[in-house]
Amino acid sequence: MPARAFWQGQIKLALVSIPVEIYPATKSSAAVSFRQIHEPTGKPIHYDKVVTGVGPVDPEEILKGFEISKGNYVLLEQDEIEAVKIESRKTLDLVQFVEADAIDVLYYEKPYFVVPADDLAEEAYAVLRDALRQTRKVGLGQLSVRGREQLVSLKPCGRGMVLEVLRYADEVTKAQTYFRGLPDDTADEDMLDLAVSIIDKRTAPFKPEEFHDRYVDALHRLIDKKKKAKGKRIIEEVDDEPTGRKAGNVIDLMAALKKSAGEAGRKAPARGKAPAKGKAPAKKAAPRRKSA
Repeated sequence: MPARAFWQGQIKLALVSIPVEIYPATKSSAAVSFRQIHEPTGKPIHYDKVVTGVGPVDPEEILKGFEISKGNYVLLEQDEIEAVKIESRKTLDLVQFVEADAIDVLYYEKPYFVVPADDLAEEAYAVLRDALRQTRKVGLGQLSVRGREQLVSLKPCGRGMVLEVLRYADEVTKAQTYFRGLPDDTADEDMLDLAVSIIDKRTAPFKPEEFHDRYVDALHRLIDKKKKAKGKRIIEEVDDEPTGRKAGNVIDLMAALKKSAGEAGRKAPARGKAPAKGKAPAKKAAPRRKSA
């Protein structure tokens, strides 16, 4: 467990307060980050704050500005910004509960693990966790941390609970903006049956460890090779995967679905052999009658 919690405080359910600690459930250490380097010296590039037509400026002369129109800004002093920051509170009030599937996936932003702060908190923690699980509800509240207020949800996760930071309504673009122009026609029944068949045959338990970012893996391999090559240039040729068709060709959707359904069937795990196509199952021979 990380040495330092993201937040420490109490989750409040009516008159019940549960001391908890919150830890990030994700990490960005797997990503590969780069610095810009001055090749002749091998030293990193730094960025100076400059004004067009003026050049480098003193950091004390810099204010934060909000653009209200092209080239026009409202300037804010740092102490003015600090004055409106929300005071961090040590209590998360669960003010509402909703059905577990009522929150659209677009609103979820970042998950955190919630654990009881001490042994005394474990009983109340377990009661809240199991109550959420039994009712299939998600708790909602607003968490004040680092000067701003975040909308959060709380739900059970295995033996514990997960808090997820949610986006506010004005941070989410309405789907109609992009989907309004799509036709409202229903899909062809035969094609739909084939698509459902492909999905059924490829359905399996979700195992995230089986998926990897191939770009990140390739970067790590390249970095290792560069270390061993002591800086020599390395270019690896990558064969493009066949697309199966040339750009611009019209796709026969039904034919593609039928072919995909056949391939999905071959890849699917065997569930007992079916009779060969075109052949009826062999009939059992009738028992012989005994002669009188």
